[in-house]
Amino acid sequence: MVNDIIMAPVIIFMLVVAPIWLILHYRSKRQVSQGLSEEEYIQLSELSETADKMAERIKTLEAILDVETPNWRDKV
Repeated sequence: MVNDIIMAPVIIFMLVVAPIWLILHYRSKRQVSQGLSEEEYIQLSELSETADKMAERIKTLEAILDVETPNWRDKV
C-alpha cells in the first residue's frame, strides 16, 4: 500500500516531467554553445558603440568639472 503511494509519483515523474526537463535542458545547452545570432551580434555592437560614446562624454564632463570646480570629487 505504502509502496504504491510512493511509486505513483515516481512513475509520473519519470514518464512526464523527466523527459520534458531533459529536452529543455539540452535545448538551452545547444543555444549557449551556438553563440550569438547575427541580430544579437549587431545589437551588442550598437550597445558597445553607445557605451564608448557615453564614456567619452563622461570624461569630457569630468574635465569640465575639474576646471570649474576642482574639489567636486571630494564632495561625492
